[in-house]
Amino acid sequence: MNTVEQAVIIGTGLVGTSVGLALRRAGVRVWLRDRDSRAVAEAVRLGAGHPLPATARPSVDLAVLAVPPAAVGEVLRDAQREGLAKHYTDVASVKAPIIVAAAGHGCDMRSFVPGHPMAGSEQSGPGAARADLFVGRTWALCPTAAVRPEAVATARALAELTGAAPTELSAEAHDRAAAIISHLPHLVSSALAAQLRTADSTALRLAGAGLRDVTRIAGGNVPLWLDILSQNADPVADTVDDLIEDLRHVAAELRSRAAIADSNASPAPALASLLDRGNDGRQRLMAERSS
Repeated sequence: MNTVEQAVIIGTGLVGTSVGLALRRAGVRVWLRDRDSRAVAEAVRLGAGHPLPATARPSVDLAVLAVPPAAVGEVLRDAQREGLAKHYTDVASVKAPIIVAAAGHGCDMRSFVPGHPMAGSEQSGPGAARADLFVGRTWALCPTAAVRPEAVATARALAELTGAAPTELSAEAHDRAAAIISHLPHLVSSALAAQLRTADSTALRLAGAGLRDVTRIAGGNVPLWLDILSQNADPVADTVDDLIEDLRHVAAELRSRAAIADSNASPAPALASLLDRGNDGRQRLMAERSS
């Protein structure tokens, strides 16, 4: 059975440091690397692992690339040239473009398993990391046709050691799913929060928990989200188009109803449909999460 006894994490931000904390809790020896020496020092202080030595490298089962999507291909190429580990995976939230980039950089695709833990936070940096971030969450794995079975088994072991549930799917299926469950929600949250920039202070004082809930993720790292959304551009654009079409019909009906100025006018069908479908979608989500 493949397992992970030693791992190196490249990138000590929120997710990378959380992976380190989770693996350390599971008894794995963890080594850390980041271009930002202060981030490494903070992750070490939190107990996520030890700085990767420049010489006398340990024998590492798995390297986890916790870097932005656009950087994965280059970082993977360099790590493989160093012979940093036996197997490699990443945690970026876009998969198909990363596979293309890795192949374009001449990476050894036999040892690389694209991955994405479905967990995160609007906060960033090692200080926001948690050892239990992945417990009970899905960890997507998108193995290519070239990958060796032992690399996939090692990536699955990583997910299980953190408390996550690994699931395999194609990179394209992952990116379409991520667009609707993660990337579109971030855009919607940001669009709504952007309206608050010009809201008067009375409106802001009246705001309750509901508004805070739906705008929470708008506080995410802007450069990282620019990278994510750009990398998954087509699937995200498709979901945005669908949402805009719904809202365009609703806006037209609301303007028509306002022009009638009759509070007893029949309900607007597009608005009623959207609210009903919203109820249905929420129920489906909660039923799936409880199953």
